[in-house]
Amino acid sequence: MDKKNALRAGAVAAGSTLMMLLMTSPALALTRDDGDDPGPGLSVGETLGLFVFTPIVLFLVIAGLVMVGDKSRKQAKQG
Repeated sequence: MDKKNALRAGAVAAGSTLMMLLMTSPALALTRDDGDDPGPGLSVGETLGLFVFTPIVLFLVIAGLVMVGDKSRKQAKQG
């Protein structure tokens, strides 16, 4: 990829990102909709558990299952 194409790709990516940021209005999140009934907020521990630790644990479990399946397949081919 030459410099001109890389520069063009960077400009397109930066421009589209900027337009997306300008088009989304965080102020709209403060207005309540009719029939909106939010529940209680999450604590810091609940938030970390839900959005940080749970995905990490799920990733490790899935990766472990893939590695165990791969090892058993390699052993079956050798023996």
